[in-house]
Amino acid sequence: MEKKIPVGILAATGSVGQRFIQHLVDHPWFEISALTGSARTAGRPYGEGVNWLLPGDPPATVAKMIVQPTEPNLEPRVLFSALPTAQARELEPKFAQAGYIVLTNASPFRMDPCVPLLIPEVNPDHTALIPRQKEAYGWDGWIVANANCSTTSIVLPLQILHKRYGVETAVVTTLQAISGAGYPGVPSLDIMDNIVPYIGGEDGKLETEPRKLCGTYANGEIQMAPFKVSAQANRVPVIDGHLGSVSVKLSQSASAEEVIALFKTWQPPDIIRDLPTMPDSVFIYRPEANRPQPRLDRDAGNGLAWTVGGVRDCQVNDIRFLSITHNTLRGAASGSVLNAELLVKQGLIKPA
Repeated sequence: MEKKIPVGILAATGSVGQRFIQHLVDHPWFEISALTGSARTAGRPYGEGVNWLLPGDPPATVAKMIVQPTEPNLEPRVLFSALPTAQARELEPKFAQAGYIVLTNASPFRMDPCVPLLIPEVNPDHTALIPRQKEAYGWDGWIVANANCSTTSIVLPLQILHKRYGVETAVVTTLQAISGAGYPGVPSLDIMDNIVPYIGGEDGKLETEPRKLCGTYANGEIQMAPFKVSAQANRVPVIDGHLGSVSVKLSQSASAEEVIALFKTWQPPDIIRDLPTMPDSVFIYRPEANRPQPRLDRDAGNGLAWTVGGVRDCQVNDIRFLSITHNTLRGAASGSVLNAELLVKQGLIKPA
């Protein structure tokens, strides 16, 4: 690409916004040209207003940038949104109406029938919803959402099984890292020596988002995948990495050996294989009895890969497996960046 595409980051001072900066500052296709923040940080250099939570210091080029209010008068037309839920619900449509392309990490529009809920390895064709979205809402711009971090951790192996054998039901138990709660996160006296068997809203997201992601695009809409999901989300004393334990009932019978062979030979769609941040191995099968583990596997593929193991026959359903992704990378900022790369490849985001 001869000239990089200018991009902005909404809510750039928060933990997810910092991850966006980390992964965009040296990106070969995108160049950070605008940062927004709260009234506390707006008008100040980013390096003075941010409580930097990642190792080291904010990148020098970014630290000097003046934080702007989160208003639809920004110069770059492509925006990565790390806005909290309530602000995203209010502000993201205003940006889309004003002609901006919004790649959101927030939840309000994930299940909107006109908004692509996108994971490039799972459903790259769902971007065909974008013209309908613009027409339905009268927007010059549009919104693309990435999935919830817990959904992300289990949906690719679920989709691989669904495409090959058909999935009828899935029972999902997640063991979710404390970084998923944002900063400062879960109080230490609540999580140390403990597991919290409730995360507000997570069960519902796990039960609905996979059906949209694994659904079929036809005639301007997504036909939801017909399977049902029962989910229980748990917060565990791990810093990063969401681990999902999944038991599935299949439409066609398959042995554990056949599923392992399927997982080992699966390849991502051709359109995404040469994207700049796509890892060489994005779907990794581990044969060891004690894998995957958060500390050992969350950073695979620069935090973008799925690591799957524990594939066994299930005495209640058909197949069970374990799957993990890095929740603040694959399940948040890095996933949105990869979505943007796909949109460039599809010609939906163009260089200036």
